[in-house]
Amino acid sequence: MSAQIDKKETTGFSEDEVLRQIEQAVLDHRLPPGTKLKEVQLANLFGVKRGTIRKVLTRLAHSRLVDQTPNRGATVAKPSVKEGRDLFATRRVIESAILETLVASADDRMIRHLKKLLEREEKAYRRGDSELALKLSIDFHRELAAMAGNSVLEEYLNDIIRRTPLVILTHLGNDKENRCRNQEHVAIVDAIEQGKAKKAVKIMHRHLLQIESKIQHKPETPQTDLATLLRPPGERVPA
Repeated sequence: MSAQIDKKETTGFSEDEVLRQIEQAVLDHRLPPGTKLKEVQLANLFGVKRGTIRKVLTRLAHSRLVDQTPNRGATVAKPSVKEGRDLFATRRVIESAILETLVASADDRMIRHLKKLLEREEKAYRRGDSELALKLSIDFHRELAAMAGNSVLEEYLNDIIRRTPLVILTHLGNDKENRCRNQEHVAIVDAIEQGKAKKAVKIMHRHLLQIESKIQHKPETPQTDLATLLRPPGERVPA
């Protein structure tokens, strides 16, 4: 959990803040699929009422990040192999449309911004800061969508990106080789800068397919304490 919890132990988090914390834990690969989300434990961790947690879990279930089963409670969603492949296939369609739009309108300012983002991503990988590298990798795809200027495509992509980590952790594992490749991000930006939409789309297809093609059933992994899973690296969770 973030250091903010120490400051908010008496007042608690808002419903939206709790939602964002759990969503971020999913994006950071800290909450594995199948993890039990116990209302009492979450309420204590965030310093909120169980009713707030129930609302958050319902919202997370609506976005398909959480599975809710009568009499069994809530767990982090475990996408099927088919669902995982469908998500990546949909990403290829959406991100292709995003690139085709972006290449036609990209200017020097956008290119500089993307290159700076990629520099930060590369430095994070070199330092071995996998959490930051993963965040910047996700940010890269989101930035492409935001720059393209199509709010509907951007919304669809963000919804899918939230679910992508669950596919990877369920069927591929948390190895670095199962994450986005920085060198392909660089190649995509180069193609955008050159004004070559077809080239950028081709690289993006290959980029996403290299993960999609690996999706298959994998053995279950042991569960870890929920408070530990929600804690960002280097930060403590209050007792």
